[in-house]
Amino acid sequence: MKLKIVKKILAVLLISFTQASYAQDTKKDIMGVINKVFTAMKTNDSTLLNQSFVENPNFFTTYLDESGKSKLVQGDFQKFKVAIGTPKEQVWSEPIWNEKIEIDGNLASVWVDYAFYIDDQFSHCGVDAFHLIKDSGSWKIFHLVDTRRKSNCVIPEYIKP
Repeated sequence: MKLKIVKKILAVLLISFTQASYAQDTKKDIMGVINKVFTAMKTNDSTLLNQSFVENPNFFTTYLDESGKSKLVQGDFQKFKVAIGTPKEQVWSEPIWNEKIEIDGNLASVWVDYAFYIDDQFSHCGVDAFHLIKDSGSWKIFHLVDTRRKSNCVIPEYIKP
């Protein structure tokens, strides 16, 4: 009787460990897709950028204008891709931190704080919110919205250039 109980407990622990390991691997895969976007920005690599997105992703930016009115602007992925892929003298850098990842089956949501720099010069900060879909075994971004502001930015010291 005691042996059966011990076997059941071991089975539950094994299943729990396997599920936790799978979740960690999945989160690592998702963050790998997102980190590829920021590597592409730094290296002017539109081919690398393209690997992270579905064919026609939705892009939005939201911010408060000078009068304090909320604005939502739809972006154009093709223009973004050209801007990333165009060689430039400055380095665009967008370090991220404070990742929050939620997953349900083939849908993932990632919320990260970021600071955007041109070379070592601070430009703005905010939040990037990504939605990803897992299709044919790989994660791809289908929706990205970011906030942008120049003040009230709490950037960790290890992030700053």
